[in-house]
Amino acid sequence: MARTFEEWEKPLKDLEEGIEKLKVLAGRERDDGKRTEANVRIGELEIRRDKYVDAMYCQLSPWDTVLVARAQARPYSLDYAAAIFDGFVELQGDRNYGADFAIVGGPAKFNDQSIMFVGHQKGRSIQERQLRNFGYARPEGYRKAIRLFEMAERFRLPVVTFIDTPGADAGVEAEKRGISEAIAASMMKMFELTVPIISVIIGEGGSGGAIGIGAANKVLMLEHSIYSVIAPEGCAAILWRRPELAAQAAAALRLTPQSALELGLIDGIIPEPKGGAHRDIPLAAQNLKFAIEHAMADLSKCSPIDLRDSRYQRFRKMGF
Repeated sequence: MARTFEEWEKPLKDLEEGIEKLKVLAGRERDDGKRTEANVRIGELEIRRDKYVDAMYCQLSPWDTVLVARAQARPYSLDYAAAIFDGFVELQGDRNYGADFAIVGGPAKFNDQSIMFVGHQKGRSIQERQLRNFGYARPEGYRKAIRLFEMAERFRLPVVTFIDTPGADAGVEAEKRGISEAIAASMMKMFELTVPIISVIIGEGGSGGAIGIGAANKVLMLEHSIYSVIAPEGCAAILWRRPELAAQAAAALRLTPQSALELGLIDGIIPEPKGGAHRDIPLAAQNLKFAIEHAMADLSKCSPIDLRDSRYQRFRKMGF
């Protein structure tokens, strides 16, 4: 059975809990000698923790990367949007069926430039996870994205999308309302746009759910994100009828950023803070902002027709 993120990170969590307890103890100590001794012990544990983080993250296996990409504490789309965008106004509804809270989006300011932002959004509490369907977007979510893409084209707004989904909703109701058609229509709309499009995979880039808002001029990945045609558990269940072989499937899928870059699926890897984006969200957001600035500067040199044509050619040449 493949280990979980909690099992993988437990030794590190135990170290950090020990450090916090010692800090509380040091704050209560009235004797300077005892307080100094506690502070020395805290320093030793912090050095040990840093070395352990270095050892954990220096050479992650594909399955370890999956675990980090799915970490509950990892920042989501709205966390990054709040950190790097100004004046974000969320727009809801697809003007057809209803609202889907697994995809968020609307106009915002990026370095005083108006842009259109679209992203997947997972939830942290049980209630929010249910509201956002655990990041599995329904047809109305992709049709909302189409509405926002059309608005971006009308007002000449560059588009920035954040991808973080296990996949599109494959439930009966989603199938009834045309999930496959909605994803295809969203991709087609992105290929038609003559404004710059930048997509960043910030966590899970799963299957059609990811590519539905990922047909961009520049596709980037955070260092500990994944990009795959199917979840490792689903792959293992289909190939070997044993979902517990997910770690083996993850290695075969080549879903890491390094593999995606080698295969020409993405254009760059954005470094994360030591220990993952969830350990230093402000620094992770700063790195993400810098990468978007660089990509935006490159695309600003292209004409509208060149943006559309290069996006088409970029995807056509994949696999050769």
